[in-house]
Amino acid sequence: MDWQIAFNAVVAIAMAMGGWIMGRISKSLDLFDSELRALPEKYVSKEDHNRQFDLIQNSLQRIEDKLDGKQDKDTKR
Repeated sequence: MDWQIAFNAVVAIAMAMGGWIMGRISKSLDLFDSELRALPEKYVSKEDHNRQFDLIQNSLQRIEDKLDGKQDKDTKR
């Protein structure tokens, strides 16, 4: 067998494997890109989070005020 033919076969196999690996990397990057673009849809925005946190704080403040009112009534006896 001629050395040139063997060299060409090895290079062809290496190029095929390199192409397959590059294809897999490309598909992985495309998947990563699509997941990265979907992040704003999956997670809550900062404004929504702050609004919900304010609602919880207001509810807790109302509960605390009611408890303070109840305590004042109990001490007046």
